[in-house]
Amino acid sequence: MNALSLPPDFEARVRKDEPMSRHTSWHVGGPADLFFTPRDADDLARFLRSLDPQTPVMWIGLGSNLLVRDGGIRGAVIDTHGVFDVLERVADDQVLCGSGVACAKLAKQCVKWGLGPAEFFAGIPGTLGGALAMNAGAFGGETWNHVLSVETLDRSGVRRERPASDYTVGYRHVQGPANEWFLGARLRFEPRPGVSNDDIRVLLARRKATQPIGEWSCGSVFTNPPGDHAARLIDACGLKGFRIGGARVSEMHANFIVNDGTASADDIERLIAHVQRTVKERHGVELKPEVRIVGEVE
Repeated sequence: MNALSLPPDFEARVRKDEPMSRHTSWHVGGPADLFFTPRDADDLARFLRSLDPQTPVMWIGLGSNLLVRDGGIRGAVIDTHGVFDVLERVADDQVLCGSGVACAKLAKQCVKWGLGPAEFFAGIPGTLGGALAMNAGAFGGETWNHVLSVETLDRSGVRRERPASDYTVGYRHVQGPANEWFLGARLRFEPRPGVSNDDIRVLLARRKATQPIGEWSCGSVFTNPPGDHAARLIDACGLKGFRIGGARVSEMHANFIVNDGTASADDIERLIAHVQRTVKERHGVELKPEVRIVGEVE
């Protein structure tokens, strides 16, 4: 079997040359060789075992925090959004959440259960799987502060439950066993009977007032350097509104890059590099991308 051939039972369910612009919040990106949405974890395990061992595999959720280059992705993309969707309260202070659950949904359900602090999840524009992979955070909260254990799936289709202690976690950084992906996590919160949806509405209103919600972006492009904010440094360079092709630095929040509807992935990547060079020249600070850049140059 060559690297991209599939057994007959998967052939009809796998999309070939699927434009990744349909699956990323920037709405850019070339085609993936294979694009597969599993029915459940067992189905995905069978699919992974059916692939040639040399076929690269990448998982995506809502496609936020992701820049796919115009040449697309070689190998197989696994679409997890809405698939691993378990969301259950399993103890007074614990929640079992699948990696395909949108973070906003997790936040709202925890409010209904009177658990917190979970409201910050409403400010993360992705799924729990992505939040686990990068220790995503918002409004002062971070994902891994609440992780007790995770369930993973490896390239051979083997499922494992791992304690949080198996991972080294930092600011927007998580390192753990190689070639394993998150199926879900057991999270711990505190009973907070007074919490309500008003708390989420206040946070989202603040986000809407300060970020270009409704425009095509990936969220924050750069991590904040120690003791400072990427947005302040970019703004101080006079880069708000700076444009390359159809990509521009948001006038509302300098750490956002917006696709005006005509940008290519190359426009966005070149703008990211320009911002990095300018901030380095003016402030001596090397901004590190928070966004994950993948795929082939066209």
